[in-house]
Formats: sequence, C-alpha cells, structure tokens
Amino acid sequence: MAKNLILWLVIAVILLSVFNNLAPTSNVSELDYSDFIEQVRSGQVSEVTISGQTIDGRTGSGTPFKVVRPEVLDMKLLDDLYNNNVRIKAKEPEKQSIWTQLLVASFPILLILFIFMFFMRQMQGGAGGGKGGPMSFGKSKAKLLSEDQIKTNFSDVAGVDEAKEDVHELVEFLRDPSRFQRLGGRIPRGVLMVGPPGTGKTLLAKAIAGEAKVPFFSISGSDFVEMFVGVGASRVRDMFEQAKKQSPCIIFIDEIDAVGRHRGGGWGGGNDEREQTLNQLLVEMDGFEGNEGVIVIAATNRADVLDKALLRPGRFDRQVYVSLPDIRGREKILQVHVRKVPVDDNVDLRVVARGTPGFSGADLANLVNEAALFAARADKRLVTMEEFEKARDKIMMGAERRSMVMSEAEKEMTAYHEAGHAIVGYHMPEHDPVHKVTIIPRGGALGVTQYLPEDDKHSHSRRYLLGRIASAYGGRIAEDMVGGADAVSTGASSDIEQATNIARNMVTRWGLSDVMGPVLYGEEDSQMPGSGNKTYSGRTSREIDEEIRKILDDCYKTAEGLLDENRDVLEAMKDALMEYETIDADQVKDLMERRKVRAPRDWQDSDFGGGSSAGDSSDADRSESEPEAKDDKPLDSGSVDPAK
Repeated sequence: MAKNLILWLVIAVILLSVFNNLAPTSNVSELDYSDFIEQVRSGQVSEVTISGQTIDGRTGSGTPFKVVRPEVLDMKLLDDLYNNNVRIKAKEPEKQSIWTQLLVASFPILLILFIFMFFMRQMQGGAGGGKGGPMSFGKSKAKLLSEDQIKTNFSDVAGVDEAKEDVHELVEFLRDPSRFQRLGGRIPRGVLMVGPPGTGKTLLAKAIAGEAKVPFFSISGSDFVEMFVGVGASRVRDMFEQAKKQSPCIIFIDEIDAVGRHRGGGWGGGNDEREQTLNQLLVEMDGFEGNEGVIVIAATNRADVLDKALLRPGRFDRQVYVSLPDIRGREKILQVHVRKVPVDDNVDLRVVARGTPGFSGADLANLVNEAALFAARADKRLVTMEEFEKARDKIMMGAERRSMVMSEAEKEMTAYHEAGHAIVGYHMPEHDPVHKVTIIPRGGALGVTQYLPEDDKHSHSRRYLLGRIASAYGGRIAEDMVGGADAVSTGASSDIEQATNIARNMVTRWGLSDVMGPVLYGEEDSQMPGSGNKTYSGRTSREIDEEIRKILDDCYKTAEGLLDENRDVLEAMKDALMEYETIDADQVKDLMERRKVRAPRDWQDSDFGGGSSAGDSSDADRSESEPEAKDDKPLDSGSVDPAK
C-alpha cells in the first residue's frame, strides 16, 4: 500500500511539472502604476481590462502590459482613461470554490499525516501484509496454504520415526473427527515440537497438513509483536477467527519462544506487548470460546523458557521431541536428499551416515548440496564418494586454505602439534579413533586432528572424558618436547579451553570427582552476571579449583608419558605430515605399529608440489589447532572431536 501511494505521488509531481512546462508563457511587461498613468495621459494606451486590482492593457502599437493598481481606488483614473480615448473593459475576478479552498488549506496537514503513516508502516514491517490498508495494524500476518498447495507428506520426512508416530494421530483426527468424538475423546488442542535446530520440526508440521489435506496457517512468533501495545493480541484474535472459518485446519507457529516466554521477566516497553499477546494466545487456545477443529502446532528449541500456562493440558498438552537422528535415521535422511542428485553407484550412504555423527537433517541436506557443488566444479556428471568425503571434511573441519602462506618452521611445528594430538588420542582407552590428521589450514585452524566415533554415543564415561583432556594437551606437550618451553606457541589456546571446560563440568555438574562427590555446584546468578552470587562457599570454591587443577595435571602427565614412550612415532608422523600434508586412519595405524607409511590413495606429487610455499605468515599466532568444543559437547549425542 505504501509503495503504491509513493508511486502515485511521484506520478502527480511529474504531471505537474509537465503541465507547467507546457503552459503558454506570455511576454507581458509589468509597469509601475505611476508609469501607467503617465502613458495614459500621453495617449500611448489604447485599451485596458480591469479585473480587481489587476489592469491588463495594450499600447497604441499593440504591446501588452500589466499593472497592479493600489487597493485604494483612484477616482481620477477613470477620468484620465475617458479623456484620452482609452477603451475600458471590466472583468469579474476569479473566485475559488469552497472545496478548493479546503483542499489548499488542509494539504499540509494531509501531507504530514501521510508521512507519519508511511514511517509507522515501515517500522512495523508493513503491518497487515499490504492487504488491509494503512490502518490494518491488528490484522494477522499468517500465510494460508490450501490443501492443494502443500505437497509435503510423511515420505519426505525421515530420521524422526518416533515423532511421526506421535503426530500420526492428528492426521487421523483431521481426516475423520467423528471416529474419536463417538467415544468422547478429545484431540489435543496443541502440539509443541521441541528439538535442536535443523532437525525438521517445520517440515514435520507441513507434512501433517499435507497428509491430512487441510488448510495450513503458518506464522512466526515474532510476527505478533509490534511497537504498539495490543497489536499482537489483535493479530492473535484475527488469526483464530480466520482459522475457524477454514476449520478443520492447522495453525503452525514457528519459534514460539519469541512470544511465549515466562511472564513477569521485565517491566514496561515491549514486555507489556509480549505478555498481552501471550495472554490472548492462552485464551484463544483454551478459553470460554472453543476452537473445535483448529489444531495449533508450535516449534521451538528453547522449551525451558516457555510459560508454564502455555504447557498445561488443554493448550500445548502434548510435546513431541524431534531429536538428532541416529545412524539409521541419517541414512534415511540422506536417501531423501539424494533423490534429486545423480549419484554414482559407488556411493554408500550408510558409510556417509556413519561418518556424520551429530548431524541434523539440515546439516545432511547441506552435505548433499556441498557434494553436488564439488562434483559440478570438477565437471562430473555423477556425485561420487570422493565428493561426499570432501563435503563432510569441509563442514566438520572447515574449508581448506591452501593459499595461506606458512613458513617451513611453522608447518613443522604444526605437524608436531597435530601428531601429539593423534598419538595421545590413539592410546587413551575409550577414546574415539583417529580418523584424519592434516596440517592444511582449514577454517580458523592451521591444522586439525579429527576423531570419529565408531557408534553414536549418548553418554560418556569418566575414562572417556579423561582421555579427551589428555589428547587435548597432546599438541602442547609435543611442542614443548621438540623446542622447549620457549617454543610453545599459542596454538594450544582452544585445547586448553576445551580441557578446562571438561574438567570443570566433571567436578561441578557431572559428579565425576571423588573429592567433591555427586553434588551439583551452581554457577553465578544468571540475572546478575559478575555479581559473584554463588550457591556455595568460598572454601568450596577453592576445593573445586584444586580438584579441577588436579584432574588437568594428572591428564597432562599421562599425555606426557605417552609421548615420551612414542617419541619415534612422533618424529615419523611429523615427517609423514610434512610429505603428504594429510594422513588418514590407515596411515596413522601404520605409524603406530611402526611400519612404513603407505601413500594416500588419491595422493600425487603434482597435486601438492611439496606443500605450501615458504614465507612469513600473515597470522603470526596460531590461534587454533582444533576447532573449539563447547562446554556441554561431551554429553551431546554423536559428539565428534573436534569438528562437531
């Protein structure tokens, strides 16, 4: 609407400019009144036309002129005109209509009002979706998809079999409501889908509508909230009124935590608007007026921040957890995404699924797309297993930066660093197997050691976590052993952070410390960061720090001992990395068993040319040797160190 008004305004300005340019321009000279009187008395004026205070005339030679007479009427003027034989004409002055006068008088006010409404609509992102006019702030912005527009069904959703079983009942109800109503059953009014980002919550909701063949209203939680208090509540009412007319139907609210957070968390401003919107949503879902045949499906990855009234029976009384897929689920998801991609017969999707633990459905879709892009760059007609492996490495470890200039000394120290990680990780019990070691810069790292679990893991033992800490210190210890304490670089910064976070969680959260016991030690008050308001005493804090330090020191000594025993392997792995730049699990096994290292399957001298060119690095400090691992990552399903 605003764009149309601006367009018409521009057209009007252009037309006015054209008319002004096309209007005839007169070369009428203007005379002073005194000069006019002298010309009349000297007989130079032949005729005049009087219209109010304006006098238009012609001289004896036919030259036109114009005069503005004084407001006070000069009574001698007519005598002078008569005495000098001037032809006199009178013309009634033009009068503007009352409507023209009102328009001229109100134009500035209308212009200011238009500018105000235009900027208000811009701040609200086009309230009303451009369908309800400039005053339609309270209209719903939900997009309606009819049953014919939705082509998604359950066959397009893979890897979430349990979630599909939970929502299959909704499809049966929407198809045949009387089947449940005969026995007095009531279908859940709302279903809340909870799960990590990218697991397919939105896709599953659309598949429900596609299977049931019912209208589907889609809206985001942030679309309700505006700068005016009460607009969000009005939009909720309007959305449910539209849904009742389309009943039976589905309303899908994505990212509902934007409007459904705990009430009472703030004062004034947008918080009042958000709480009123939430209150209206609660009433519409389960109030005095029923919404029979309208099922609300919401999605969020922050169910812990939702208001309790939203989760009670009668509203969102059923929660469906859409989790990260396991190896079988990942294989099914890959099968869905490769339907439109020509893949080679050598592609084994089960192998790809095994190599992508912790990947969500969105990650796997991105993996297939990256593999197709790699094949397109190589002018291949089919996507092979090689492209899938390159795509996986790019996603998990970052894109290769072969153009990055590194000196030979820095490359050698990076090789020692990554070899230290690999050797310690190889010998630690229950540690994930070493999958690949590279000194090719990837992402923000100068080198990467990738571990890949043999199976999906949902919990981790104390032995596994201690192995993770020891392997994290392997790189720093290798640098110390080769060049001494002064040669240790900043490359171990993320390793130290990762090890410290694991040790702290072992002591304060997971109860894996013999000294501190199975007790949860809380953190600082989240409402007042830095306030130091802890749930334990200062003495306990010192004991926690001492226990964390003891765990780290023990793991450091363990890793140091392993590298001392395998110093020859450290040197051999360094040489292999300097020659090949990347070694895989088979080559690592050769080195650990002290055999001659086999060349990589796809390695050729011409491909690498002996490594990167020597020269000064543009980044003097090695800020990372492994991508950062977050605090909670050791407990994540299918955790991959260090990539995921």
